[in-house]
Amino acid sequence: MAEESAATQLDLSVKRPREEEEIINHMETTETNFSSVIPGWFSEISPMWPGEAHSLKVEKVLFKGKSDYQDVMVFQSATYGKVLILDGVIQLTERDECAYQEMITHLPLCSIPNPKKVLVIGGGDGGVLREVSRHASVEQIDICEIDKMVVSKEFFPSVAVGFEDPRVTVHIGDGVAFLKAVPEGTYDAVIVDSSDPVGPAQELFEKPFFASVAKALRPGGVVCTQAESIWLHMHIIEDIVTNCRQIFKGSVNYAWTTVPTYPSGVIGFMLCSTEGPEVDFKHPVNPIDADDNVDKSRGPLKFYNSEIHSAAFCLPSFAKKVIDSKSA
Repeated sequence: MAEESAATQLDLSVKRPREEEEIINHMETTETNFSSVIPGWFSEISPMWPGEAHSLKVEKVLFKGKSDYQDVMVFQSATYGKVLILDGVIQLTERDECAYQEMITHLPLCSIPNPKKVLVIGGGDGGVLREVSRHASVEQIDICEIDKMVVSKEFFPSVAVGFEDPRVTVHIGDGVAFLKAVPEGTYDAVIVDSSDPVGPAQELFEKPFFASVAKALRPGGVVCTQAESIWLHMHIIEDIVTNCRQIFKGSVNYAWTTVPTYPSGVIGFMLCSTEGPEVDFKHPVNPIDADDNVDKSRGPLKFYNSEIHSAAFCLPSFAKKVIDSKSA
């Protein structure tokens, strides 16, 4: 299993002031700065959200290293707890990770009765696994994560607790290739916890990938994938909706939630079902709100409930107009 922390094999020393000065000097002489620890602050800057940045005050850099695929940094922030950064982009914080992990998981799983087999693509921090494992009906949880370093308990044990569930099987490798090899109709649900559609992750937003997901799902099976921000990426969302409507012959819906440390403070989800038993994503049929038997190691739900489930599909007029225009 890929539960072993790769981070423990690397230098965990705190960045010294002189190193911070070197970063600052580099910033002053480099036009394209994607993110750096500047005097006491981390600023997330990217062409994906031009003209703006979100900053967090840094109390201590806990880890800085490079995996086989990306730059990795963890720091203690002043207001959001520990923060995980991959390639200069905030992936999660201890304070608001619940909003993303709970919604990307329970929006699909609470929309179908008795899900049994679930596949997670990405999600190497373990947060989605933690949430999937709340569902007692689930018998098999597969996760395919390309970067073994992300699969780590070192700094986020309350998130990585999902890897401890005996129903979980970890596959280290490419999610696209993994899905192509999956027998038809294997899963009740697929959850794609992807990064932004830049570089290798671009594949996870294109029609061939969605076709592989549809093939891997049973009739009436569901998929939920990260689908960007309505404030920043409507052009990307348009393409995702178009691709999904061409592939998935059941329901196709867009939902969103608030995550303060993500660009624009919101993130969206594409929820689709294959042809078969009808799925009404807006009205959950498999509630978990009143589960009194939750394993204490997972803790209680902090964000998701049945009311916020339904509300997540209520879109502002500008986004609704664009998304509805893509209806088949």
